[in-house]
Amino acid sequence: MKRVSRQEILDSNDCPPDERAASLRDLNRINRWFGGVTTTRELIERVVEKTGKRHFSILEVAAGYGEVPKVAARQLSRKGITLDVTLLDRLRSHLLPSPHSVVADALALPFPDNSFDLLSCSLFAHHLEPPDLKRFSAEALRVSRVAVLINDLIRSPIHLALVYAGFPLMRSYISRVDGVRSVRRAYTPEEMRQIIPAGDGRRVELSRTFLYRMGVIVWRVQKIN
Repeated sequence: MKRVSRQEILDSNDCPPDERAASLRDLNRINRWFGGVTTTRELIERVVEKTGKRHFSILEVAAGYGEVPKVAARQLSRKGITLDVTLLDRLRSHLLPSPHSVVADALALPFPDNSFDLLSCSLFAHHLEPPDLKRFSAEALRVSRVAVLINDLIRSPIHLALVYAGFPLMRSYISRVDGVRSVRRAYTPEEMRQIIPAGDGRRVELSRTFLYRMGVIVWRVQKIN
């Protein structure tokens, strides 16, 4: 299945406010029910397993309403794992009012090096073309002390069929259009490995998770001069 890149309506500055809000609420449900929260939670649990740390500051990029890290944080707290979450999005209209929300470009993060333990994103990587995805991974690793967590879709004809089957669960027409475009824009695990390879101060783990999701951990590796 060839990758086809078309802008999603939710990314547009002209997206109607009511439809934008309805689509973001759809995304919240999709992430809760179909693996979005689970994938991010499992990525963080993997970091806990490898580092022994149980408290992390985390920057969630392209956060929208921040449902994924918030729900993951609640679930992880039951295991004694705590998160301090900062939400970042390109559009103020996508963020809920909060002192922990930042409007900024993910390709030019307004933070010094090593500002957060983890940088996380969900359903964002497929929005970027390969050169920008490579640039984002480098920028994300710059502000991370430990690792970058990428939670995204896997492009597949079966996944596309599942999106069409799920149309009745989507209350916004934007969600239906963007859902199809998202799967068509998504990367395969093999493509992701080529775009973000190991080396140059990073180690990469990639896993396939629930319902055509992939989880990527880009570990920061201390360079030896």
